[in-house]
Amino acid sequence: ERRVIDLTREPRTTHPLGALAVSASIDADAEQLARTLDGIDTLYNTFWIRFERGPITYRWAVERCRALIDAGRRAGVRRIVHLSVINAAPDAPTPYFRAKAAVEELLAESGIEHGVIRPTITFGPGDILVNNLAWTLRRLPAFGIPGDGRYPAQPVHIDDIADLAVRVGSMSGNVTVDAAGPDVLAFDDFVALVRNAVGSRALLVHVPAWAALAAARLIGLVVRDVVLTRDEITELQSGLMTSSAPPTGRVRLADWLAEHGDALGRSWASELDRHFRRP
Repeated sequence: ERRVIDLTREPRTTHPLGALAVSASIDADAEQLARTLDGIDTLYNTFWIRFERGPITYRWAVERCRALIDAGRRAGVRRIVHLSVINAAPDAPTPYFRAKAAVEELLAESGIEHGVIRPTITFGPGDILVNNLAWTLRRLPAFGIPGDGRYPAQPVHIDDIADLAVRVGSMSGNVTVDAAGPDVLAFDDFVALVRNAVGSRALLVHVPAWAALAAARLIGLVVRDVVLTRDEITELQSGLMTSSAPPTGRVRLADWLAEHGDALGRSWASELDRHFRRP
């Protein structure tokens, strides 16, 4: 058995893993972070933000990752496994992807043995994207798909990402691996799968990106959340959400939807509530 320390902004007195895990604050200063990580063999870094909001920026997120990497070095952590994003690059078309590439560069310069995992679009229990897509399809008579809907998406289940992360954590040397599911779908087909799984009769219509964004903002006013960003539309339409490597995931979106579709979209999953509105 291994001891697990869960670094989080909201430490818990009891942990879902029971006595095998404890929570500690990720907001601690550099000295405390290093003490917390003392004796840790492998650090899994999943820290990130989906979009910028007020003082919470991509630059801030990169610096938080830098602090974790520095604390890991000071504590003698053997290996860091970092959750990045597919096709992260310094010249990517959106700041999200460029910032993810900046963290990969920090790791490369750290001198710490590391593995980088680059997921595509994720789905699974607790998912925001697929759940809120289902929520919308259940309630609206029509759903606007930005552009022609032909751009590809390659969804990967979070269990497949977790399994890959554990394998990469047990490796030696520096590696970068894409985490991608077994199917590449046109975004039209992605949305249609979710619509059919929840029994929706919503009409799927192609609209300009600005119209899809405007509709998302209206929905956002109702649910008090950020539904979709301009950058996310760019990332989809640019074909960034697919891998050129062989798939590492096994769970097919269609199979998962067949099992879980009835529960999807019954309530809204709020990004702001989860990550920005502190209790």
